[in-house]
Amino acid sequence: MLQYKDILAQIYSVSQEIARDKQEINETTDLVVDLGLDSMAVMELLAAIEDRFDISIPLNILPDVRTVKDLALQIQQLMVES
Repeated sequence: MLQYKDILAQIYSVSQEIARDKQEINETTDLVVDLGLDSMAVMELLAAIEDRFDISIPLNILPDVRTVKDLALQIQQLMVES
């Protein structure tokens, strides 16, 4: 299983590809506000992450995901459960 820091690195990579505003991404980066993602870009990001980690992200977790750290923790939990 991937470690938290490895999950973060993968999220950083995927986020850089999709983000409209090219900026440095860290754990506290807000996916919508800081990266300028609209709803379509968020769905594109989730699809890319699902492919990268070979997981399925349930839409009901989205209200709990605001930052890169939130997303990484959810991915880590989903990987443990699968």
